[in-house]
Amino acid sequence: MISRDIGSFPLLVAMRDAFRSDHRFSADIVDRAYNAFGDDWAQAFEEALGRMFRTAEERAAAIRGYAAFAMTSLRLQARFELSGEYKSKTYAQAAAEVYHNEAYMQAEYLPGLFLSHYLWTHHYRQVQFFETAFVDHLRVAGIDRFVEVGVGTGLYSRLALQRLPGATGQGIDISVSSQRFAERQMAAFDLGDRYAVRLEDATVDTPAASAPALICVEVLEHLEDPTAFLRALRRVLAPTGKAFITAALNAAHTDHIYLYRSPAEVEAQLIAAGFVVEQYWVGQAYAPPRAGVPVPLAAAFVVA
Repeated sequence: MISRDIGSFPLLVAMRDAFRSDHRFSADIVDRAYNAFGDDWAQAFEEALGRMFRTAEERAAAIRGYAAFAMTSLRLQARFELSGEYKSKTYAQAAAEVYHNEAYMQAEYLPGLFLSHYLWTHHYRQVQFFETAFVDHLRVAGIDRFVEVGVGTGLYSRLALQRLPGATGQGIDISVSSQRFAERQMAAFDLGDRYAVRLEDATVDTPAASAPALICVEVLEHLEDPTAFLRALRRVLAPTGKAFITAALNAAHTDHIYLYRSPAEVEAQLIAAGFVVEQYWVGQAYAPPRAGVPVPLAAAFVVA
């Protein structure tokens, strides 16, 4: 039962009303997230909406983008439940259809992915695990530099910079759209002088510099050979460094290629690549509608 009132957060109220009127499949998603996470979540999300989408028109466009992103996920997930497989696709095909498709990235993929990290409870719980299990360790250890490989929206880099005063970050991504969105986010939060994104395909060009901390969020399922990629990441991580690495499991989407069916599969690849798993967290998107139906999972690992 919904027991909280989001009336103190006008942008969230407007978002809830937009979902109720125009995107009924998400009619209660704002209330459900608020009921789960409370005022801290609402304050963080309200600020993010106001900084990233400054006008009512920009926020309305972001909501439409999220609705399209979520509907695509629902449609592909329904197909996956029947077939048990992702649609066959190469990394090059995914890059052409998604990462280099600026219209799609700006209108749907990036706003959808950004908002999902506040609206989808398993995404937000992964964010909480990132902050408490990984970034807080970096602060205590005095680590003031990190690299994020595959920045997406830049959300995780931004949260790290906010939690690590004085730290600097380097992002790496294949997509110019992600580069622009991430750097716009840093500017919106007054972090632009501490962060930059380099356009680079990390599956081909391994970063040369040794990094004391690495972030790699939901990249593995986008690859044809995640283990080879993880070995390259391991070579980049400093001997005493830490990395935060995640994967989406049983989660069909336009650019998901490698199908992980269990967290143990991700852990096995991390170990094969030379990492030592120190902590992990797993969360499901929703309860299975019936026995045997695979549901999307998020699996996050803190490794050394």
